[in-house]
Amino acid sequence: MVDLQTLAKDYRRELFEKFVEVGQGHPGSTFSMVEMATTLYHGGFVRPGIDKVIVSKGHATVTLYPILTKLGVIPQKEWDNWGKAESCLRVFGNTSIPGIDMASGSLGHGIGVGTGMALAAKRDGSNKHVYVIISEGELYEGSTWEALLFVAHHKLDNITVFIDINNLMILGNTDDCLSLNPIGKKLSGFDFDIFDIDGHDTKEIDSCLKVKTLKPKIILSNTVKGKGFSIMENQANWHYWQGLTPEQVEQCRKEIA
Repeated sequence: MVDLQTLAKDYRRELFEKFVEVGQGHPGSTFSMVEMATTLYHGGFVRPGIDKVIVSKGHATVTLYPILTKLGVIPQKEWDNWGKAESCLRVFGNTSIPGIDMASGSLGHGIGVGTGMALAAKRDGSNKHVYVIISEGELYEGSTWEALLFVAHHKLDNITVFIDINNLMILGNTDDCLSLNPIGKKLSGFDFDIFDIDGHDTKEIDSCLKVKTLKPKIILSNTVKGKGFSIMENQANWHYWQGLTPEQVEQCRKEIA
């Protein structure tokens, strides 16, 4: 049986090397959701070709590329050439990419699109499940709350929403920009099943995904932006790739070895 924690570390290492190679991307947001994505795809939750996965924080879509490549959904040559003109893979996801279910970029739309997919599945009598990963910064968007109201009203138990709570956004700490806390208490009135977990612990992620529920599920996934690399962790400026000296690259490799 695959060890999800080890596999997530392997993906984090692979993604780091790709960022170093191409010198672009959004490592902070990517590294905060590696365990979530790894558990969804390798924990037996996402059935390729049936279930839907929406990375609403689209700048972190690259997290899915090595996973989908390993699963044979994305051709290896496309991932090898990420960052080059000949690859179909882009920094932001779009539906021309195999396995990517929503075009992304502008924030605050993922739950709305996922809700439509979930409602359509219900009406079609399908057992399709929709997984949506949003950033906590998307809770600043009114469209997110409208979509949550819609989910609750239609009692869509075939949608699971991860909120990646890393406490940072491009402008700085979320508590300084506009406090969202307590997020769980704000959501408690929507009649969801809410789970509050360590978003870097694959066992916790796996456990709450396995809970059978008749309600929509929201997972408050507490994470560290830039997880795994001391130079990036909890640093707002590492929303974007900043570049590293050769010495810093070697230090990062030691930390993720």
